Amino acid sequence: MSSDGPTSECAIAAHNLGKCYQVYDRPQDRLKQAIWHGRRRYYREFWALRDVSFEVRRGDAVGVVGRNGSGKSTLLQIIAGTLNATEGEVAVNGRVVALLELGSGFNLEFTGRENVFMNGAVLGIPRSEMLRRFDRIASFADIGDFLDQPVKTYSSGMHARLAFAVAFSIDPDILIVDEILAVGDIGFQQKCLARLRHLRENGMTMLFVSHGPDAIRSVCQKGLFLDQGRAVFFGPAERTVDLYLAHVREHTNRVMLQEQTDLAGPVGIHKAAAGQTRYGTGHVQLESIEILDGRGERRRAFRLGEPIAIEITLHSRIEAENLSVSFLVRDQTGIDLMGTTTFDERVTLPRIRPSGRVKVRFAFENALRTGNFGVSAAVTRVSQRDYSDVVLFDQVDACATFMVLADPDRPVHYKFHQPVSIDWEVLCDGS
Repeated sequence: MSSDGPTSECAIAAHNLGKCYQVYDRPQDRLKQAIWHGRRRYYREFWALRDVSFEVRRGDAVGVVGRNGSGKSTLLQIIAGTLNATEGEVAVNGRVVALLELGSGFNLEFTGRENVFMNGAVLGIPRSEMLRRFDRIASFADIGDFLDQPVKTYSSGMHARLAFAVAFSIDPDILIVDEILAVGDIGFQQKCLARLRHLRENGMTMLFVSHGPDAIRSVCQKGLFLDQGRAVFFGPAERTVDLYLAHVREHTNRVMLQEQTDLAGPVGIHKAAAGQTRYGTGHVQLESIEILDGRGERRRAFRLGEPIAIEITLHSRIEAENLSVSFLVRDQTGIDLMGTTTFDERVTLPRIRPSGRVKVRFAFENALRTGNFGVSAAVTRVSQRDYSDVVLFDQVDACATFMVLADPDRPVHYKFHQPVSIDWEVLCDGS
């Protein structure tokens, strides 16, 4: 860890970070290496992290994404100071609280109550101050009488509840969270996300690892995409997640192409359908995506209750069947709101010959709140209801946009409006 802190506006500064491990094929090789004192090498180098640089401004939230083994946890441990880098340096500015492993920082023999005060002492918070915060911690953790039981008796959900309750009570300058939101019930997860947003609005800086795209998009402004220990992209969170999902789907496609011998390798995608990110094998391609009104005319602005149609035109380079076309609507923060596929709706598309074209139109009544929205579209081949044989031919993210206009006579306060029936009856008129 560098002794020189970043500037006041910069909470975390990482420069050329790398972490190398020595991998020994046999136990005796480790002994040989110790005997030869580096004059001979009996190990292989494995770089879990290599040449990673980025800066996080104070108050920013950065989501870290990547496949298992990409170096996410290694990076967070180096920033938290629990692991030394092999090369490069990292500097942090402020109090850091790290939730890296479930129950890390807890003494399993101590009770939950004792661990609360121990964690406060480690962070330099007086016992009197932790006493003042204790009721708030106990309320957030909501584990009842288990608070006075040894932590070793806790379930994984209880571990998570107590860990987050302590971390949130301390009001850290920098919070590092590594996927432990995956444990616990959905209600607790939502409570944690709400608390994270609140802390962010009050200037807390956060590094957040999650495999949930919506969690990254909703909590973070920026994202870091790691692959095989190297930084692929650092920038806006939505763009980061899109690139990561594209990488995962392309990997899945390569595996599926090896198994489905009737398809040749990727054929390349033309650029007719514009979009922010595009990927797929290219055997069948999206030629155009249009936003239409109820009369079939192009339109970019709608009111609540008006019909919207998304018209997608396909062009095939092969003889193709079992095609499924899909669309997805996202809000301006990148959250997935609605969408469907012809396969899910059990609409069977016709077989397409080489150079054939098919137009698919999705129509729905606008139920979205006021704002700007983006549309993504895709075409796959799939026949199994568990999607075990899916091949992604073409996907274009952010390929079309539209907006929903405000209606002062019928405001929509949440993400969308779902029609609801209301009835009532007088039980007693008070007379």
